[in-house]
Amino acid sequence: MTANEDQEMELEALRSIYEGDECFKELSPVSFQLRIGDLEDSKAFILDITWPETYPETAPQISLDGFFNNRIAPETKQLILSKMKEQAEANLGDAMTYTLFEWAKENQEALMENHRPLVTAVTLTSGGEAIPNVTVAKKKERKEQLTKAQKRRIINRTDNKGELPRGWNWIDVIKVRTLSGPLHAFKHRTQLIFFFFLLSLQRTSSM
Repeated sequence: MTANEDQEMELEALRSIYEGDECFKELSPVSFQLRIGDLEDSKAFILDITWPETYPETAPQISLDGFFNNRIAPETKQLILSKMKEQAEANLGDAMTYTLFEWAKENQEALMENHRPLVTAVTLTSGGEAIPNVTVAKKKERKEQLTKAQKRRIINRTDNKGELPRGWNWIDVIKVRTLSGPLHAFKHRTQLIFFFFLLSLQRTSSM
């Protein structure tokens, strides 16, 4: 039996098996397409198989070039194609299109195990063709916003000219010095209170 006769018999078998199956599509007498998984399934993909003239003595062409598969990462596509080609090599000389399609269905979970959907924006032309848009998302720079309480404290510190009075941050300086400066020398609480009393007198006299 010649290659063409083998193909004719397999074509009749495929038409009979997949009759009425919305997942299957005959693109031509030597090219076929099957959706693996439901449309709502995030791990679904479309498998294309095309017969060369010498099929089934040589392996069919297997591809994932359909637009439906654009959401699949290149690494995942490469894994699927590699596994499918292994199956094709194992079935050389036999009608294998149905076998390959069914193997893909049975092993869908394993083939798509590491799948992470890629989001692609598209534009439809007047002819219904889908053109992918490459967009770069710009991150909005968020300015630090003050709380109402912080704003109120700033307003209370300023004078009628909007300027901060002399010595407004002395308390902050004292806090820093408390950790590493001369205040460690005050071993008694009475001495520390007296120090703050003198500091307040100095602040009053300088204003």
